[in-house]
Amino acid sequence: MEKNNLTQYTYEVTHCNPAKPWDVSLQMFKDDRLSVYYAPFEHINKKAKVVLCGITPGATQATESLSIAKSGVVAGSSIPDVQAKAKQAASFKGFRKPLSEMLDVVGLNKKLGIDSCDQLFTTHAGLVHYTSALRYPVVQADGKGYNGTPKAHKHPYLRGMLHEYLAAEIKELGTDCLWIPLGPAVNEALEYLVSEGILRAEQLISGLPHPSGANAERIAYFLGNKAKSDLSIKTNPEKLDSAKASLITKIKAA
Repeated sequence: MEKNNLTQYTYEVTHCNPAKPWDVSLQMFKDDRLSVYYAPFEHINKKAKVVLCGITPGATQATESLSIAKSGVVAGSSIPDVQAKAKQAASFKGFRKPLSEMLDVVGLNKKLGIDSCDQLFTTHAGLVHYTSALRYPVVQADGKGYNGTPKAHKHPYLRGMLHEYLAAEIKELGTDCLWIPLGPAVNEALEYLVSEGILRAEQLISGLPHPSGANAERIAYFLGNKAKSDLSIKTNPEKLDSAKASLITKIKAA
């Protein structure tokens, strides 16, 4: 894992088609199960008080990041400035509204002293670090986005990504920064780093439903916008109630 930042990928980024983020010129790794591609997601907001952690950037995020980086480098902007703009603009693009609403429900806005967590993507972006357990986009052999299989900590290259990139972010952000995983695969990766002594268990604030459209019913119930009696059999209200109560308690205590 040597070539892994915008300085080293300047040529590829300036000559790429951002709409095709899985081009071989951006490929960092490939085996019979998955591929890893470069997109500029290495910026770290060192002043952050909370981290929102997804599993890995998807095609939408990769395209946005590459597009902004390509324009910035061609325009002559500094590499650090381009990295910061690409990361912030692309992070959780498409998920921000449900994500900020759920974070407000569990009291993160009050913990951070802001009106609403939607400000974490605008006026108060300095309070948050957006990242992924697997920093660079991981794609399955069938071309679909990585869904947690194989488990990150059990695949040699992905485990290396956890130790080289995610562990470094944890160390740089310090022991008081809260980490909020979005989805079970992310939680599992962070729990692995807890077991490795890299992340403190008290920093891990888990249980938030993933803010994707596929979770629309769970999100609606979590937000109090859908009654328990109206839920489909696929949604477990008791599990969501327990997770919500746990999140509220953890955030208050943190």
